[in-house]
Amino acid sequence: MAGNTAGLSHDDLWPRAGDWPNADSINGDLDLVLVGLPTASTSLSPTRADATPDAVREALRKYSPFAHSADADLDVLTLADAGNVRDPDSDEDAATQRVADVATRSRLVVALGGDNAATVPAALGSWGSDVSTAGLITLDAHYDLRDGRSNGSPVRRLVEAGLDGRRVVQIGIQDFANSRAYAERARDLGITVITRDELLRRSLDEVMAQALEIAGSANGPIHVDLDVDVCDRAVAPACPASTPGGIAAHELRRVARVAARHPSVASLDLTEIDATADAADGRTVRLAALCVLEAAAGLALR
Repeated sequence: MAGNTAGLSHDDLWPRAGDWPNADSINGDLDLVLVGLPTASTSLSPTRADATPDAVREALRKYSPFAHSADADLDVLTLADAGNVRDPDSDEDAATQRVADVATRSRLVVALGGDNAATVPAALGSWGSDVSTAGLITLDAHYDLRDGRSNGSPVRRLVEAGLDGRRVVQIGIQDFANSRAYAERARDLGITVITRDELLRRSLDEVMAQALEIAGSANGPIHVDLDVDVCDRAVAPACPASTPGGIAAHELRRVARVAARHPSVASLDLTEIDATADAADGRTVRLAALCVLEAAAGLALR
């Protein structure tokens, strides 16, 4: 998957991340596979989130695969790219199957959205037949429990597909970004909610340890949804629903690494970025690219 190298310096001693080989061209098992799920057509806000997977791939080229923790060096991993699923909004079953195909041969699938509708095929594909034992962790300003089918409904749809609400943990839920009705729905489903205010009083590692224990309580696979609108709008201007007061960029990066390090985490997604609406410096897309690398580093530490 060659990236756009125009304008980037070349140094034989400074390799660039990304440009990972096509997953279908590699025989045998893989460590981490990227797959693009460019969902956008059912979004509650106008978006070109379908442009984001390729933008994240290009942003990866701005970074190195080297992590200072020797054990997290990405050189020890077999990394691959499965490309983008064509029109996952219209054929969600095909998107789910594509994720399932790559999940059977990799330790971690990283799905690049797309809006939050991408979470449904990303999770179901990686869980396979294990929905009854699966767990879900979301980093999100919103509950995503809305009625209907949109980027506001993936958590509700996954519960309806068989996910036990008691193994769902939602981290970063914000005031003034949700309704009382959906807060009550989360409570009735048994979902564990850790609000943004609670995050200000607790360490992130402690919160993630709690979330991983709850989501993994049935010893099934865990999917982690990183909805980037959980971040402060200053660092995520390309997320239509990001708000001032969200979490910091370094916190989202930390979650990506901690989650991917856990042996029960089978998949992770990055969603709700409209690459065409980013700041001139590309800060939101760059953050997503760094989260991909953080996930790879976490996987190297398993």
